[in-house]
Amino acid sequence: MTELKQAMKSKDTLKSTTIRSVLSEVYAADKAASGTAPPSIVAGILRKAAQRRVDAAAEFHKAARQDLAEKEQQEAAILQSFLPPLLPQAEIDRVLQEVLASPLIAEAVRKGPAQKALGQVFKAFYAQVDKSSVDPELVKQRAQALLAQSQSR
Repeated sequence: MTELKQAMKSKDTLKSTTIRSVLSEVYAADKAASGTAPPSIVAGILRKAAQRRVDAAAEFHKAARQDLAEKEQQEAAILQSFLPPLLPQAEIDRVLQEVLASPLIAEAVRKGPAQKALGQVFKAFYAQVDKSSVDPELVKQRAQALLAQSQSR
């Protein structure tokens, strides 16, 4: 809220409008949660809003609308400043290796098809790590690579 107040005082309309648009989504999530939404939900809302801005900027670049693309990129940068950092790849690998070493997952990897084991790996991984603190695409790539590596042994 202090960032919004500062943006309003300095008459930074881009920043105040961007923050207000995300705040409305957060307030809607608060209402849906019948109270205050957990920080993981708020971080997810911020990440999705930033990603929407990045996607829109790419579309505006394709349509040769540099002015609108620049505005969307600025909004994405504003939202990125509020986001907690993502878990580094080394930490993701460490947690995935722990998951793959667990007896239940190791048994599923040996017995069943890779896709079924991958689902169990994801379930165990996200039980340990908050989904909003990782890039899901990176987790998927690393899980597939480590699963293939463990199956070849």
